Amino acid sequence: MQIFKFGGASVRDIDNIKNVCHIVKKFNDKPTLIVVSAMGDTTDKLVKLSRDFYNQKEITCEAWEKLKKDHQKLFEQFFDDPNHSIHKKVSRLFSETESVLKQSSFQDYDRLYDQIVPIGELISSTLLYAYLQAEGHNVKWIDARKYITTDRTHREARVQWEQTESNIRKDLPFLLDDYIVITQGFIGSTEDNITTTLGREGSDYSAAIFASGLNAESVTIWKDVPGVLNADPKWFDKTELIPELSYADATELTYYGATVIHPKTIKPLQNKRITLHVRSFIDLDSSGTVIRSTNQTLPIPSFIFKINQIQLNIQPRDFSFILEDNLSHIFQLCHQNRIKINMMHNTAIRFFIAIDNTGENVERLIKELKKDYKIELLRDLELITIRYYNQETIDRVLVGKDIIQQLQDNYTCQMLVKKKSVDE
Repeated sequence: MQIFKFGGASVRDIDNIKNVCHIVKKFNDKPTLIVVSAMGDTTDKLVKLSRDFYNQKEITCEAWEKLKKDHQKLFEQFFDDPNHSIHKKVSRLFSETESVLKQSSFQDYDRLYDQIVPIGELISSTLLYAYLQAEGHNVKWIDARKYITTDRTHREARVQWEQTESNIRKDLPFLLDDYIVITQGFIGSTEDNITTTLGREGSDYSAAIFASGLNAESVTIWKDVPGVLNADPKWFDKTELIPELSYADATELTYYGATVIHPKTIKPLQNKRITLHVRSFIDLDSSGTVIRSTNQTLPIPSFIFKINQIQLNIQPRDFSFILEDNLSHIFQLCHQNRIKINMMHNTAIRFFIAIDNTGENVERLIKELKKDYKIELLRDLELITIRYYNQETIDRVLVGKDIIQQLQDNYTCQMLVKKKSVDE
């Protein structure tokens, strides 16, 4: 049994969806469940729309109608018969979302977000289902929300594993005996059927959840890159493919910010010893990267870059020591404001953290911290992490940069840096 996950780039237009169909034909040699993300930049549009709706901007209705028309035009490229059932299915999905919005008042933005944004995955999976069916495949569409049960933490829901695995095992193995099953990434539901999401880019995690419940042989994430590279091509002209990774090294890379795999993906696969493949949907002859249980370490240094970083220098107002109660309070405030700490360091009376500049929640955090601490901050910084570093790799990334903070151990070097001024 295998799980295929197709991201937004792989289903962004008619040619790419046809390519997905080709991949399914080529590699459908065992029972297959397909997890699909929203098409292209649909999620970004829906996130903006949810924010505008929450802020009651007049443009919201216009943006919503445009989104519907754009999807309608795309579907007409596949199915020009206006009476085809796919058009009614998509209209029904939009109507269901509109009904939720009309019937509910949302004081909580996160819950509103979870009622609007998942329509992207529901639509893309419906389109792929209809196209594969038209191409002669025996396919079944299922709603991931009926299988993945979560708590009520909207936008970052926690999976209720016992219930979820029970849901998956109840009928999915039997469906997979007869069908290629298509479902959605990123979404789940509470026990009382309120839609939740698993965190941005959470479709990889969804694939791992289904794989764990089904005790699958493998998960394949199809990307527009050859596999896991030792650096993001946006930052390096020359990158190298990492052919094999241990679960531990993959976890470390995602923890420090490597975006090729969602951070929560590895653990459920490692628990069941399920192999993870990261492959290119462009070059099907490339074997990509295999992630599995192995003692092999990374063969080459790997570089992770995070831009738009803020450093907070937090100090008790009375110059007392930074102790466990202070740290607990700071971590609690970060958690409440959905802030992930990317780098941290403390002295006797100071605690330094580097975080993503994500906007309003960061400003709320700073405001709350100022009630009890002196705060100094630096903006527009860059965080560089090197796994399996040496001095040559450090020198390579510091051209034109000044180090603000540096931490390193035997395997990992982190440097918070800023660009040198033109006078230097």
